[in-house]
Formats: sequence, structure tokens, C-alpha cells
Amino acid sequence: MESASPFIALEGIDKRFGGVHALRNVSLRIEPGEVHSLAGENGSGKSTLIKILSGACRPDGGAIVIGDQRLDSLRPVDAIRRGIQVIYQDFSLFPNLTVGENLAINDLLEHSRWLVRWRSVRKTARDAVAALGVDMDLDQPLGELSVAQKQLVAIARALLHDARLIIMDEPTTALTGIEVEALLKIVRRLKQEGVAILFVSHKLREVLAISDRLTVMRNGEVVAEGPAAEFDEAEITYRMTGRRLHANRYVLPSDWQRQPLLKADRLSGRTVREVSFELCAGEIVGLTGLLGSGQTELALMLFGIRPCVGGTLLIRGESKRIHSVRDAIAAGIAYLPEDRLAEGLFLEQSVERNVVAADLASLRNRAGLIPPSRLRKESDGWLTELAIKAPSGQIPVSALSGGNQQRVVLAKWLSTQPGILILNGPTVGVDVGSKQAIHDQLRELAARGMGILIISDDLPELAGNCNRILVMHQGRLVDELSGADCDADSLASRLTSFQSRCER
Repeated sequence: MESASPFIALEGIDKRFGGVHALRNVSLRIEPGEVHSLAGENGSGKSTLIKILSGACRPDGGAIVIGDQRLDSLRPVDAIRRGIQVIYQDFSLFPNLTVGENLAINDLLEHSRWLVRWRSVRKTARDAVAALGVDMDLDQPLGELSVAQKQLVAIARALLHDARLIIMDEPTTALTGIEVEALLKIVRRLKQEGVAILFVSHKLREVLAISDRLTVMRNGEVVAEGPAAEFDEAEITYRMTGRRLHANRYVLPSDWQRQPLLKADRLSGRTVREVSFELCAGEIVGLTGLLGSGQTELALMLFGIRPCVGGTLLIRGESKRIHSVRDAIAAGIAYLPEDRLAEGLFLEQSVERNVVAADLASLRNRAGLIPPSRLRKESDGWLTELAIKAPSGQIPVSALSGGNQQRVVLAKWLSTQPGILILNGPTVGVDVGSKQAIHDQLRELAARGMGILIISDDLPELAGNCNRILVMHQGRLVDELSGADCDADSLASRLTSFQSRCER
């Protein structure tokens, strides 16, 4: 899709942060009514490019061309006035305000209106929702909405400002398959109305499903660009990483023998109802379902964070009552939480301290102190074992990429010597290269005899790494796939069926 005048073009953009060359001679053009995807690993320069497009960051060199104007940089207010809107992963909305108030607030602030005319606010909000062709309760507090509904509010707010380019940063991270399809449908509708979309995502299947054109970045440079039809997932991955990644499925070895590590019998909790399953040594078992079906609740029960109100749990054939995290660790269970930033890491603490945080007792000497040399040796061992890329164990863990942060969380729990590892969304927000590395590490742990339970709504991730997949719906286990049935299409079909039942 080439035209004489793109909506916006970046020409030879350069940007440095101290000694780091974040962008090198980057050029990009986005046409009106085009879905243009931007792909790249964490640290490839995508975020810096978005900041330059939105006016949040000033380039050191190059030009920004909008229409017949050639600019050195944009201010955020200039970007908004020219129709450039960014929808970040957190949506930048106000959970304590209603849907209508969230939609109207920018207009009120922009025009410095101190007296709120509620009739006008409601009309503004109704117009925004109508533009998307959706039905929403304008009086409902935003905090009560699902992630997908919040995203619709963010898109509607962007359209209120005559958006000509909407930048969507990882828009499908927390959405179910059905919700992703609904979002892509809205993106196609916006495209038909002449709105350009810059779609930034690690999920390559969705990138290929929605894109007209694709730009791939690596180490601050554009390494590939062209019509999306000329790419497939393997080619995008190669361009992003510079290497060919394997796509073989995980299968149990031929001499595998069934040795149950964990056996749940009719476990029940607040939203979990009589769940029974086994996890054996050397297995990687997947657990999925629609959002709110009870997968996370089950994991928190197994790890002692949520109470179990019924049923029995056997660990290596011995009955266990898991009342606390300490009980779970003592039973050989480790849990990587869904939100690594809020629940898995001490962001301002060093990489070194994060790695050893779950197993401090084993590092203490007779005086009850932890010698710095012992702490450093333990940390360095895990940095090497899990190939964690950090300039030093002394830097804050917040300075690492998403993939390396996730491996720090993994190192923290592997240091407790678990036999059972539960991972909730193990590669959310992780680029394709780091995702492959994490999957390889999980397979290696399974090969050593660990039992691994992966909770995920990333269907290709489950299909490629699990020898069995359990499906939950409304708090119950309702399906199990194994062998040839463990493919993404079969899994998507089952989940779509359950979604349809919910809507009836």
C-alpha cells in the first residue's frame, strides 16, 4: 500500500541515551487507513520509536514528516493536535471515574472547563462509544470493567480527538481469544474509516492476521520492512533475533514412567469446584480456560495463598495441608506469579538480592548472617545457569528486560530446590527470543524430573510445550487434551465452544 503522501514518515531517526545508541538511521512511513505492525525483541528500539512519534522523546537526528511539514521533533501536545494517539498497556484511565467521565475528561481539560456540564459530558461519551459500534453503560465505574472493555474505552477516547494514527502497544496481552478477535474486528473497522494503526505486539500470529505492512527492528535498526503477506512467523522471528529458532513440540521420552508428584482430589476453593488432576515427574502440563475460570485461583490454593475449603492433596503420595507459602515451599512447590512486576520482584533491589530472596535461610552462617561472598556466589551461579543478561548482579532488577526479569523470578524459586513448578503466564510481555529461551529451560527442568504446570492463554505456547492440557470453565476442569489433540487450533475450538455457552 504505497501512496505519494503518507500520513507520517520518519526519516533517518537517530537517538542516543548516554552511551547507548537506541535508534540508528530509522525510517518508517505509515499510510492513512493502514495497519502497520512494529515487531522486535525487548531493547530493539520499539518503545523509543513510539515515544518519538508521540512527542514524549526528542530525536538527536533525522526528521518527522507530517503532510507537507518537515519537523525536527514533536511535543506531546503537537502530536495530539495532529491526530496521533497512543494506547499504552495500562490504558492511562481513571478507575475511580465512570466510563462517561473517562471519555470526557480530556476534552474538559483541553478546553480548561471548570464548570462541568453533565449533559454535554454524556453526549461526548455517547458519540465516542457509538463511533466504535459498541454498547456500554456510561455510568459504570471503570474499575468494574474487564480488560477488554477498558481497552474499548481507551480506543473510544482516542477517536474523540479526531485520531488519525492510533498506536497500540501490546494491546492483546491480557485478552482471551474471543476478545482478541473482537479487538481485531474494531481495528479493521477503524482502518476502513481511514484511521492508521501502528500495532506493536510480541504475538506474531496476531501481527500477521491484522497487518498490511510490517517493520522489524533489531538493536535499534530496521532490519526488514514490507507487505505482511511476504512474512511468516519463522521469518519474522529470524529477522528479530538473527537466528533460526526451533519449533518442535515437547514430547515425553520413550522410557518415561508415570511417577505422580502431585495429586489433587476434588479440591475446592472460593471459585474452584471439585478439581481433580495429577502432575507427574517429567511432565509439562498446561492449564487454560476463559479469563475468570479459576486457573489462577487453583494455583494460589496449591501455593498456600488462597484457602482450600475441600478435597485432598497428595505430594509424592503423602497427604499435605497447604495453609501458607511456607508450607508450599516445604512441600517442594514453587510458583511464578502472573504479574512479575507487582508480585514476583523487588524492583528497586539488586538482581543479586532478588535471586536469593526465597532461600535466605540456606545462605546464613552460624551467626545468622549472610556473608556477601556467599550471596554473590549463589547469585552468579544462577545468572550463569539461566543465561540472565545483566551487566552486574548489583544493578536494580528494574533495569533488565522483561525476559531477563522473568528469568530472575525463575532463578529465585529454583533456588528453593522445588520438585513442582507452577508458572502463571510465564512469557507474558516477553519477546520471542527470550520466550524460546524460557521454554527451553522449562523442558530441561522437566527432563531432570521436575513436574511443571503452565497456566497460560497463549495457545501456541501450550501446544508447543505441554504433553497434556487441562481446560477449566466456571471453576471446574471440563476437558483434557493429549497427544495429537494438543494443538492450538483444537484448543481454540474448545475454548470458543465454552465461550458460546457462557453467552447463551
